[in-house]
Amino acid sequence: MDTDQLIRSLAADNAHRAPRVGTVLTMALLVAAPLSILIFATFLGVRSDVMSAMHNPFFDMKFAVTLSLAIPAIIVSLHLSRPEALLRGWGWLLLLPVGLLAVAIGGEAMMAPAMPMTMRLMGKNSRVCLLAIPAMSLPLLAGALFGLRHGAPSHPALAGALAGLVSAGLAATLYASHCTDDSPLFVATWYTLATALVAAIGALLGARVLRY
Repeated sequence: MDTDQLIRSLAADNAHRAPRVGTVLTMALLVAAPLSILIFATFLGVRSDVMSAMHNPFFDMKFAVTLSLAIPAIIVSLHLSRPEALLRGWGWLLLLPVGLLAVAIGGEAMMAPAMPMTMRLMGKNSRVCLLAIPAMSLPLLAGALFGLRHGAPSHPALAGALAGLVSAGLAATLYASHCTDDSPLFVATWYTLATALVAAIGALLGARVLRY
């Protein structure tokens, strides 16, 4: 093989590039989403008073909190999918839902309480919340881990935990339309516990499947 032919062969081989991690992650989440939606539609469904609930700012707050977790978690997980990438300088994005919850809890505290704090904290759906969010997260977690496998994270357990935050944030967005507990105290407690569980599962799985 002469030099010119070798150069043409190398150029032809280089023309085929692996798809970007962001593209694969997006497609994997889109494939997994119908399974989570099916679980939601089969066992939960949208709350019956959703039209009147939309006039309650704390109902809308739930979606702001869950999406402010899911979207930054996607951004940070894509950053960590690169070799040698560090969380330093990016972790503050994950504090956005914490800030929103703090503002919402403060706002609720300044209002005349409609019910005692203990009732607002415990709500009526704590057990359902702890089961539903992880259950709806599992297909999305599988998709997120599949997408991140196309990268090369230096910290697979951390990347897996981020995949858990992505899937839990998206699943919690679905669940929020069913949950009749709108108090920020309830969201800060039970949504957080459910999300932490999914993140822990993601970290355990990520340590295995994202290692390269």
